[in-house]
Amino acid sequence: MNLTCAAEGQEYIVRQIATDDPELDAFLFSLGCYSGEPITVISHRKGGCVISIKDGRYTIDRELASAIEVQ
Repeated sequence: MNLTCAAEGQEYIVRQIATDDPELDAFLFSLGCYSGEPITVISHRKGGCVISIKDGRYTIDRELASAIEVQ
């Protein structure tokens, strides 16, 4: 399941990042979003969603949210 299907307010574990873009991988890693890390969807928005990783909140677009697979 990816973040676009995740329920709001529930904590998930990042399983993998499904992208071929090394810059995008590096960006997500700098946010603390990598395999094995807990992530929470705060809310779904029209163009994406608001997520919480570690102590930060970030808004990501739908394309990026669909690339983050969680369990």
